[in-house]
Order: sequence, then structure tokens, then C-alpha cells
Amino acid sequence: MTSTSDLWDAHRDDAIVCELQLHQFGGVAAFSGEIATVRCLEDNILVKQRVGEPGNGRVLVVDGGGSLRCALVGDNVAGLALENGWTGLVINGCVRDVEALGALAIGIKGLGSIPRPSGKDGAGELDVPVRFGGATFIPGATLYSDADGILVLP
Repeated sequence: MTSTSDLWDAHRDDAIVCELQLHQFGGVAAFSGEIATVRCLEDNILVKQRVGEPGNGRVLVVDGGGSLRCALVGDNVAGLALENGWTGLVINGCVRDVEALGALAIGIKGLGSIPRPSGKDGAGELDVPVRFGGATFIPGATLYSDADGILVLP
């Protein structure tokens, strides 16, 4: 995969950079794919529903509103994503089961970790543009993630 820095240099007029400093939790440090989105706040039912569908090499971008109060992804949800062909998960929120996530062959970035799980009411939205870190993540655009950060190309 071409580095996000090289992609920026080659596509600076079109590239969008996420300025949020997310941590790497998955076992794959560099990943890319077409964006699918979920917007939810402290409720991961739609996240689990979405990763239960065929990923086809896509990246799921989850806007959890930046909440640090509970985890939207743990080893069960991430394992389901891997099993269904998702390349990566980008979470504007927290994860849990950090050691287990590191053993999975999937890219996972998030704000931090917390042991508390999310609610299970099913509130949220699928396949809507989400915005955080100065970047808008539009379903169908392509996301690239590596040690330098996250870059989106239309």
C-alpha cells in the first residue's frame, strides 16, 4: 500500500486528512478500502449489524461522537468484521479487549480504550456522511490508514 504521506504528496488538491490522533489497536497497521459509515452515540447495535454484513474489503468508519464513556468495538465485534471481510474499523470513540484486538488481522483505530461496553438500544444512522478530526467521511470514498494517520480520497 502506498503511504498516506506519499498519497498526500500526489493528491494534495483532493486529499482530506483526519487531524484526530487515533491509536492503532488492530493487528494490521496499514489498511485501506471503500468507506461505509455508522453514526451512533454510546450504542453499538448498528456497528455489530453492519460488520455482520459482507465487508468486501471496505473500511467501517464509526462516528461515536468522541465519547470516552464506553466502548463501541471489542473483540467480538472486531472478530465478526474480520470474518465478514472488512479491512478496517475507524472509531471516533473507544474500544475494549485491547490485547485480543491486537491479535486480529484487521486494522482498528480509535480514540482510546475502556472496559465498559456500550448500550444496546439500536439508535443511530447508517451510510451517512460523518465528520470528525476536520475530515468528512463519505460512503464510497476511499480511506487509507497507516502509522502517519488517515487520509481520504473521493
